[in-house]
Amino acid sequence: MPQTRKLRMGMVGGGRGAFIGAVHRMAATLDGRIELAAGAFSADPGRSRLSGEDLLLPKGRVYGSYAEMIERESARPSGERIDFVAIVTPNHEHCPAARAALLGGFPVMCDKPLALNLAEARELRALVRKTGLLFGLTHNYSGYPMVKEARHRVAAGELGRIRRVVAEYPQGWLSSALEATGQKQAEWRTDPARAGASCCIGDIGTHAAHLAEYVTGLPIVAIASELTTFVPGRALDDDASVLLRLGSGARGVLWASQVAIDEENGLNLRVYGEKGSLQWRQEEPNTLLLKWPDRPREILRTGANYGRLSREALGATRLPAGHPEGYLEAFANLYKDFASALLEGGKPDVPTVDDGVRGMAFIEACVESSKASGRWTKLEGLEGGES
Repeated sequence: MPQTRKLRMGMVGGGRGAFIGAVHRMAATLDGRIELAAGAFSADPGRSRLSGEDLLLPKGRVYGSYAEMIERESARPSGERIDFVAIVTPNHEHCPAARAALLGGFPVMCDKPLALNLAEARELRALVRKTGLLFGLTHNYSGYPMVKEARHRVAAGELGRIRRVVAEYPQGWLSSALEATGQKQAEWRTDPARAGASCCIGDIGTHAAHLAEYVTGLPIVAIASELTTFVPGRALDDDASVLLRLGSGARGVLWASQVAIDEENGLNLRVYGEKGSLQWRQEEPNTLLLKWPDRPREILRTGANYGRLSREALGATRLPAGHPEGYLEAFANLYKDFASALLEGGKPDVPTVDDGVRGMAFIEACVESSKASGRWTKLEGLEGGES
C-alpha cells in the first residue's frame, strides 16, 4: 500500500558522546521514509534527556530507559506510537533491549554484533521466530552497490567454483592505550563486561567474516585463529589472524587489526575462483575489479551501467556515475530495504538474526581456538543448512 506518513523510529542508545547512533539516524532518514520519533538515548536518564533536547524531540518522547520507552510507546494509539526500534548501544545491552522491543510488539534494527554471547544470540533468534517480527542487523558494508554486484557475479557462476577468500580489516586507532584516557568508544570496546569475549574480532572481524559469506554465499564452517593483545594492560584482543574453511571446500584467510598504525577502515575482500577473481576495497567503494586468466581485468564503477551492472547494484545506487557514494549511502540502503519490508512485506536484503547468530558463533570459535593454540574449531550453535 502507498506510504502516507514516515515510519516512526524509537532509538535505544546513541546519545551524547556516542558515534554509531548518529550514523544510524542519518542513514535511517536519508530516503525520507523514516523519522526519529522517540528515544532512550543513555542508561543515564539525565543524559538521555539532554540528548533528546539536542535532537529537538518533544520531552514526552524522550525516556529514561528502554523499558520505559517500550511500555509508554506500546500504550499509545497505533497511529501515534513508534513503528520500530533501533538499538545502537554497547554490545551488552543489545539482547535485553531487543528482547523488550520484540516482546512489546516492535520490529528491531540492531547494531552488530547481535549480542554479548552466543547464548543470548540464540535466545533472540528463538524470540524473533516466535513473534514473527522483522529483525535487521546492520552489517552495513553489504549495502554498497559494488558489494551487491560482486555477490551477483559469484552467484551467476562467472568466477566458477570458489577456491580462496581473503578478507582484511585493518585499523590503527587502538594502537595505544586510548581507553586509559577516558575515550568513550575505546573504553567500552576493550571492556569484557560491555564488549563480550573479543574486541578486535567482535568489533571489526565480524564485518569481514560477514562480507566474505555475503559475497560468496559460502558459510564459514570452521576456523583456526590466533588472537593477540599487543597493547600492555588491555583486557581483550586488538589483532587477529584467522584461517577459514568455507562450504564447498573453499579456504580463506581473515586478518583484522586495530593496532595497524595509519590504517583507517581498510576493509578489503578478494575472492578467487576457477575461472576468475574479484576484489573490492571499502576505501574505494565505487570500484569493483574483475580479473581473468585470458583477458585484461575489468573495472566496474557504481553508476556506470553501460548495460553491465546487475539489478541489485543499480537498485542500491542513488547518483549518476562520477558522484561519490559511500558509507552513509550503503548504511541507508539497509534502512531503505527495512522500511520497504515493514510497509509492503517481503524479505529485505538486510542481514538477519540468523546472520547475527553466525557472527556470535564466529567470535566464540575464534576465542576458543586461540586459547587452544590455534586448534581447528567448528562454529557451534548453528542449525541445519547454516554449517
